[in-house]
Formats: sequence, structure tokens, C-alpha cells
Amino acid sequence: MAVELCLLLLLFCGSTVSEVQPLYKLPPGTLDFGFVPSKTYDTGAYHEPGPIGILFKTVHAFLYLVQPNSFPQDLIRKLAQQKLGNTQGDYQKAIYYEIGFIISAALGLLFIFLLPLVGLCFCMCRCCDNCGGEMHQRQKKNADCQRSCFATFLFVASLIISVGVLCAYAANQHLTNQVKGAKKLVNSNFKDLKIFLNDTPAQIDYLVSQYNTTKDKALSDLNNVGPLLGSRVQEQLSKEVRPALDAALTMAGAIRETKEALENVSVSVEVLQEGTERLDANLTEAKMHLSNTLNDSACSVAQAASTCNIIRNSLNQLSINANFSGLPGVGSQLAKVNDVLKIDLSSLVQKGYAAFNDTPDLVVNQTKNILSDIKNVLESIGSNITTFTKALPVQKILADLTVYLTQSEAYVQDYFPLVEQYDFYRWLGCLILCCMVVLILVFYYLGLLCGTCGYDKHASPTTRGCISNTGGNFLMAGVGFSFLFSWVLMIVVVLTFVTGGNVEKLVCEPFEDKSLFQVLDTPYLLNQHWKNYLAGILFKNPNIDLTFEKVYSDCKENKGIYTSLHLEHLFNINEFLNISMYTEDVALKIEHIQINLSKIILLDEIGKENLLNFSSSGIEGINFAAYLTEINKSVTKVDLLTFANDLEARADQLPKGALENALKGHANNIRVIHNQQVVPLEQAMSTLNQSIRLLKRTSSELMAKVKNVISAVNAAQHLINNNASLVIVQETKKYMDTIVGYFEQYIEWVKESIAMEVAACKPIANVIDTAVDIFLCSYITDSVNTFWFGLGGSSVFLIPAIIFAVKLSKYYRRMDTEDVYDDTENGNNGYHKEHLYGIHNPVFTSSVEQW
Repeated sequence: MAVELCLLLLLFCGSTVSEVQPLYKLPPGTLDFGFVPSKTYDTGAYHEPGPIGILFKTVHAFLYLVQPNSFPQDLIRKLAQQKLGNTQGDYQKAIYYEIGFIISAALGLLFIFLLPLVGLCFCMCRCCDNCGGEMHQRQKKNADCQRSCFATFLFVASLIISVGVLCAYAANQHLTNQVKGAKKLVNSNFKDLKIFLNDTPAQIDYLVSQYNTTKDKALSDLNNVGPLLGSRVQEQLSKEVRPALDAALTMAGAIRETKEALENVSVSVEVLQEGTERLDANLTEAKMHLSNTLNDSACSVAQAASTCNIIRNSLNQLSINANFSGLPGVGSQLAKVNDVLKIDLSSLVQKGYAAFNDTPDLVVNQTKNILSDIKNVLESIGSNITTFTKALPVQKILADLTVYLTQSEAYVQDYFPLVEQYDFYRWLGCLILCCMVVLILVFYYLGLLCGTCGYDKHASPTTRGCISNTGGNFLMAGVGFSFLFSWVLMIVVVLTFVTGGNVEKLVCEPFEDKSLFQVLDTPYLLNQHWKNYLAGILFKNPNIDLTFEKVYSDCKENKGIYTSLHLEHLFNINEFLNISMYTEDVALKIEHIQINLSKIILLDEIGKENLLNFSSSGIEGINFAAYLTEINKSVTKVDLLTFANDLEARADQLPKGALENALKGHANNIRVIHNQQVVPLEQAMSTLNQSIRLLKRTSSELMAKVKNVISAVNAAQHLINNNASLVIVQETKKYMDTIVGYFEQYIEWVKESIAMEVAACKPIANVIDTAVDIFLCSYITDSVNTFWFGLGGSSVFLIPAIIFAVKLSKYYRRMDTEDVYDDTENGNNGYHKEHLYGIHNPVFTSSVEQW
């Protein structure tokens, strides 16, 4: 019941996880819902063993040598279903899988039974002065070499036994240390579970509260329906409206420019006519005076005659070239244009602009009632969510789960001292086992130390010193304790080896590669009537595809519990809270928006008539060819400045005198005429040229241009009056897409948040990892396996240590009898005895009893 209550914690968000197909293609504006509030979990479900990890890896490698076979999923399934043995060959497969453990355990049992038996026989044999029990040592030439080899081999075996007992002690101490520190890890897991329970309601409330973000954004868009919807409608209509109004406004500017051009033409023509008359009179007078000067007698002189004739022949060039007196006037056209300008066309066009720019305000005024209904729908959605949230028994579920969790924590806390007490007993027992081996090692090391230090190679076997004899006795004591303790040690090794090794191979390794979950997920395994056991427990529906492996993997990735456990199958809240139903209401009301833009007048009839009057002003009837013909002419037939310069240059060719001075005076007079009369006339001609060409461009197809402008304005007005509804429908659809898109964003965000962030079930995976991977495998199994690995190695090497210790003790202990040789036979033995072999020597009789 408690598990089901935990799973119900997130169910009211189920509607957000239901499949919602996007109704519209246009992507709405992005909403910022912030981050779902969450706290960091303290538990790090990972154990780093430290330096002892090298031993753990070594043990794992040894276990792989003993048991290299893969995890037997089929056998485990049959064992769980109590069908092991129903199929021929099941036991053979089981034996094949366990063959490494079986052989190793058999060797261990053989060790347990044979070593005490061998020890008993060895003891009895020595009591009968056999098996090295006789206190007599035969002398051999390689005695020193044998003694050194036996001492070396015994020392190496002792070192290996020491390393093994150190490994066992380290594993024993490591397990105790981890048990003492396990309380902190257990408390951390309970703390994370409490955070999981306490934070989930806040996360759910945050998801619900973020509906206000959606609602506020929708209300904001509704309140700004003018700038949003109105501006969109205006933007679409402006594709035709603004070019038409721009053309009309351009035509109004053309009318003003035409008036200015006509006025410039009228003034310029008048100035040119008057100026050319004065210029003609002045040039005629200048030509007459110059002619009189050339008729002087000084020109008859041979040196001046040719020059004077040349000047006389050029006098015809001193006359005007352009004649503006015959140009037609433009007074009638100017009068008509002035009549057209009595009506301010630009003002009328600006009124059209203003009316069109008021489109957003028209939309606001015409959608007030519908927008009020939409706002009511949005408020009702929020109130329904709030009401339904309050109706859910979230607090009761939390209270029940919190009580259950508190009771579990109290239970663990109460029993934890008992666990520590039992662990102390275990630690003490393992320490005693290690001390047994240490006691044997102490005798061996003392025996090696005393025997090596007290050995005198010049002393005979019957005259060895006390220290050497003590070393031999220590070695034999170590042998005795080895026979006494080795079988006890091996019993512990075999039991822990079989248990710990199989736990490592059948639990820890399959848990790490998730093959253990695959076994648990086997259909009909844990319950012969349920295909999926977990789904049957949670939802009473074993056909739902919910597996242990998938749940564990999702929680390991810190996904939401709603997604991990497929809680939508337990309680589908979408039947009670369906936001899509409300969005359909919103969309339906938005579709009913009706906007009438017929009040917009782009250009009234007065403005259109004004345009037509301008087109009939007559400017196209102006004789532009006559004007351009005269304008393209120069004012005089010759450039007066050039003429004056030539005249002055020819005067310089004449002899010095009155004639020269007179001609230069005439040249200066011509220059004055050019500067005072020709230059202003040229400026007036430039102004006339620009105005005439402007009028020519304006008058070109003027009637067609005006009609095109009027047609564009009429087409735009027709679009507004008759076809704007289609544009309004299209833009209203886009506006509706935006509003509804906010709800779709909210749904998708809630779906993603529930899947990945809300009630992230990492603590559940941490609890499993803590119980199996850390406690069972890392703390207990690895430590136990390392303990039997070290203790077993020490026990095995006790056998060669016993052999070498027995052999070596002969060279350290004081003998009762010894071999005696003559001097010639003795050679370089180092000693000489007077008694024959086998005769008791009471002087050198050993005071030490035979062992």
C-alpha cells in the first residue's frame, strides 16, 4: 500500500503527459517557464575502496580463473521457477558452471581431513624415533648447503604466509571500518528519500503555477490585440494600400513641382526677352563704334591694313543668336494648375494614411466582447486546475509515506547497534584466526632468527649452543601449531570461499552488467500468472511493459518517477483535466472575431477629381520643342570673351599708337557687355532649361499616370471594403495559432519536466546501489573474498613451511649422538670424537627431550 501511495504522488500531472498532437504548424513565440525547483541529493552511490582495491581486483582475477563461465540465466530462471532438473542436462550444466568452486572446495575438504591425520601420524612416528624423531644427525658433505636452502625456503614460505595474513587482516579491518561508516551512508539515503518526498509537491505546485505564465502571456496578447492582430492585418493590406497612397502623394508633389516649373518658365522667358533686346542694342552700338575706329586713316598704313581688314570682317559675329521673343507663353497652364492647387491633395492623402493607420484601434474596438469571453475561459482553466489540485489527496499520500519512511529509519537506527555488535564478534573471530597464523609465524621467525644467529659451523651436532637449540625447538613448535590450527583455518576458508565467490559471480557481477535484472524481468518468473511482475504489483495489470531493468536505468539517469514507472497506467488524470478542450474553446472564439474596415477612406472623390483636373491642365500642350531649340542656342553668335581676347591680341600686332589703344578699349567694352548682360541671360536660360525639361517629363503620358494612380487607390479601397475579410481571417488564424501555441508550449514543457525533472527518482536507484553494489558487494563480499584469499593462501603455504621447518630443525637442535670418523677419514669436517657411532656419550647427552 505504501508503494502505491508513493506512485500516486505525481498522477495529477498525467494530462500533461498524454499525447497532444500539434493542431497548427506555425511556431508560437517562446515562453520562459524557468527551472523546476530541485535540491541536490547527497548520496553518491559509488564506493572507492582505496588502496585495498588492488587486493579486490586480484581476488576478482582469481575468481575469474576459478569460474570463467558467463552468468547462467537459464539455470537461475529454472531454479526460481522450481523447474531445475525437469530438463535433462540441467544438473550437468549446473555442475559445469560450478566446477571451479567444486574442485577448489574438494581440495579444501581434502586439506581439512588429511592435514590433521598427517599431523597425528607424524607425531606418533616421531615418538617412535622415526620421521626425524631420533636425536641423531648423520654428517654429509653438503650439510651447510642443505641447511641454507631449507632456511631460505622456510623464510620465503613464511613471508608468503605473512603477506596472506596481512591481506586477511586488512580485509577484516576494512569490513569493520565500512560497517562503522555505513550509518552515514544509510542516513544519507534516508535524507535523499525525504527530499524526494518533500520536494515533489513543490515541484508539482511549480508546474501548476506556471500555467499563470501561459495565461499572462495569452492575456497580454489579447490586451494588445490592436498592435498584434490589427498590425498584422494592416501589414497585409499595406502591400496594396501604401503603394497606392504613396503614388497619390507623389502626384500631389508633382502638382506643386509643376506649378513652380511653370512660374519659372514664365519669369525666365520674360527676363530673356527683355535681356536679349538690351543685349542686341548694346552689341549693335559696340559694332558701330568699332567700325568707325577701323575706318580711321591709321588703318590705311601698310602695317595695319591686313589686321584691320580681319577685324572688319568679324564684326558680323557681334549679334545675338537666340531669339526668345517668339516663344509661346504658359500663363493658361499656370492658371489651371493654380486652380488645382486650391485643393490640398497632400492633406487628403494624409487623411487616407491616418485612416489606414487607425486599423489597430478599429480591431480593438470591434473585438472587446469576444476578447472578454476568451479571458473568462482562461480564468476558468486556472480555477479548474487549482480546484482539481486541491481535490487530490497529495498531503495524505505524503503523510503516509513520511510515516512509513520515518518508521523504517527508526527501525534501521534501532538495529544498527546490534549490527555493529555482531560485526565486532565477527571481527574478533577473524582476528583470532589471523592470530593463529601469526602465532605460527612467530615461532618460525624466532626459530630462523635463533637458529641462524646461534649456529656455529665448527660445533658438532652434540655440542650446538643453547640459542641454536632453542631455534630448532621454536621451529618444531611452529610445526605443531600448524597441524593444530591449519584445518580450522581451512574450514573457514572453504565456507567463505564457496559463499563469497558465488555471491560475487551470481549477484555482484550480474548486477553490474544488468543481467540480473534481465532474469528478474523474465515473464512468469516470480509469478506464474504474471507476464511482468513489476507491472502486476504496481498496476494489477501484468501485461504493461514495465521491467526492473528499465525502471532502474531510468532512475539511474535521474528521470522522473512518472516516466520511469509509467504511472499513467495507474491513474489517467487526462479524463478530468484536458487543457486541449479549453484551447479548442479559445480557438473557436477567436475564429468568431469579425472586423469591419469599411470606414477607412483612402482618397475621397474630391481628391480624385483634383487629380483629373491636373491631368487636363494643358501642360502637355506646351511647345517644348520651340523652347528647347532656343535654349540649346548660345546667347550670342560668338563668345564675347573670346572675341574680346582676339581683338586685343590683334591690337598688339599694330604699331604703338592711338589705333592700338582704341581697339583695346573696344575689347574691354565687349567684356563688360558679356559680364553684365550675357552671364545673367545664360543663368536664366539654365533655369528655363530645367523647368521645361521637368514639365516635359511630367506631361509625358500625364493622363495615363493620373488614371493609374486613381485605379490603384480604387483597387486598394476595394480591397479594404470587400476583400479585407479574407486577410482578416488569415491573420486571425495566425493570431489564434500564437495564442493556442502558448498552451501547447506549456503542455510540452510540463511533459518534459515530468519526464526528466519532477520527482527525479535517483534516490530509488541510490538505495538499490547502496544495498547491493556498496553494502553487499563492495563492503561485505569483496572484504570476505579478500579475507579467505589471504587466509587460504597462508593455510596452503603452511604445508611447505612444515616440511622445511622439520628439515631445518635437525640443523639447529642439539643431538644426543653423532657420527665419528678418524682424522684421515675426517678430512676437514671440523671436529673429532673419541666414541664410536651409536655409543651413548653421557658428557654430551642433550638435556632436551625428544619431541
